[in-house]
Amino acid sequence: MLAAETLSKRDIRKLKAEELKKFFIDHGDKPFRATQVDEWLWKKSAKSFDQMTNLSVATRALLKEHFVINHIHVDKMQRSADGTIKNAVKLHDGLIVESVLIPAEKRITACVSSQVGCSLACKFCATAKLKRQRNLSSDEIYDQVVAIKEQAELFFNRPLTNIVFMGMGEPLLNYSNVTAAIEKITSQKGLGMAMKRITVSTVGIAKMIVKMADDDVKFNLAVSLHDAIDETRSSIMPINDSNPLSELGAALRYWYQKTKRKVTYEYVVWKGINDTEEHVRALLKFCKIIPSKVNLIEYNPIGDGEFRQAADEVLNMYMDLLERNGITTRIRKSRGKDIDAACGQLANK
Repeated sequence: MLAAETLSKRDIRKLKAEELKKFFIDHGDKPFRATQVDEWLWKKSAKSFDQMTNLSVATRALLKEHFVINHIHVDKMQRSADGTIKNAVKLHDGLIVESVLIPAEKRITACVSSQVGCSLACKFCATAKLKRQRNLSSDEIYDQVVAIKEQAELFFNRPLTNIVFMGMGEPLLNYSNVTAAIEKITSQKGLGMAMKRITVSTVGIAKMIVKMADDDVKFNLAVSLHDAIDETRSSIMPINDSNPLSELGAALRYWYQKTKRKVTYEYVVWKGINDTEEHVRALLKFCKIIPSKVNLIEYNPIGDGEFRQAADEVLNMYMDLLERNGITTRIRKSRGKDIDAACGQLANK
């Protein structure tokens, strides 16, 4: 537990630039100190005031007296045989989320969480078995990316190239913090990463997809689809009851009209659930609503035995029909299964 004194102090990263300038002026210091502190907090990702070495000892003491930096802490790190790294990330209040570094030949991807737990109850996902405890702040999301960036440089001697919001939680149910984190990640005062290297994945909350289009966001959109027949999709993803495929399709049309950017559908094929030609043709029809591509994702068991990976010939059937009809499709092999770091497996084990 945190000491009462620490709890009473404000996280300095919650202050706006003008507030920080006023703080220094009110305490007889120069307003440009705020710019120095901002650079330490974001561009240099300082975890403590003692790291801010171009500030005087007295100034650092003043900051410690009034503020804290509620930085995340990588509590445990696991490395997979395939190079994937999973982090158990401890937050300032003791709660835990998970993030994953996924190395590939030409890229290193950070898979980050947006919520502690999840409220959407998708039956094939381990995170869904946890209750949602709270949203992550934009700072906590940013810190996950920084931690993986540092691991990429330390363990692979390569830069972080991509970010996917596919960890724990539904990003669009924490929209303001997710977009604020992305703004800081892409800012030249932050990590300076390109918007086109960031993908936000959603189960398909129609009104929020419309809001993203209206906000003219520049990051990529992926939809965790998994079936294009309402009855089947609702049986595995309860969110489909309140956001049926007709509403999702309409929201995606609006998205494309406003942004002119295609969407990626994430799709797992399970034995006995969506492994017939009827389901393939339904997916094909849905894919033609707007320009799109499909990632067929290898299923990662979560221990209940209800869901089983479909046979290779079924995946090939999907690939063949979609590709013949002009839909770019790829089979995405899962990474980090041996440490429960693959899609759908994140559950604070």
